Amino acid sequence: MKPLVTCLWFDGTASEAVRFYTGLFANSTSGAASAVAADHAGVAGQSEQEEPLVINFTINGQAFQALNGGPHYKPTPATSFVVSCKDQEEVDYYWDALTADGGEESMCGWLTDKYGFSWQIVPERLEELMTTSDAETQQRVVDAFMKMRKLDIAVIEAAATGSNSNS
Repeated sequence: MKPLVTCLWFDGTASEAVRFYTGLFANSTSGAASAVAADHAGVAGQSEQEEPLVINFTINGQAFQALNGGPHYKPTPATSFVVSCKDQEEVDYYWDALTADGGEESMCGWLTDKYGFSWQIVPERLEELMTTSDAETQQRVVDAFMKMRKLDIAVIEAAATGSNSNS
């Protein structure tokens, strides 16, 4: 069996989205696009253009397919992409890029990008602290990050140790 491929539904913006995602993440490529074109002339906010129906691409080595399926379906937060970040610089980088140009912040490290897809931008350190065997540490960490939009590793670390930090 071949590896699973996630198909993302777009309404005429698949090419733009593929360029955005493959430019944002390392180890990403744009692959084959279908010869069949979908005509999206007259779609609100778009000029007359032809878009491929399907574009294969990878984000950080993970296979995806972009489908210009039209206005019938919209992304939902019921499915999200988790980006595990090594440090605050990476958290800031992905958060800023994915909320730019129409993306929206949510709570607890969640956001919606300009294409409507949900992302969780999560520091690796949070993942470590959430799996500690110390229930009190876990609760302090949860209490801290539940108040945040973009996650702040220094504040999460202070909460884990029981320090008061209002950064």
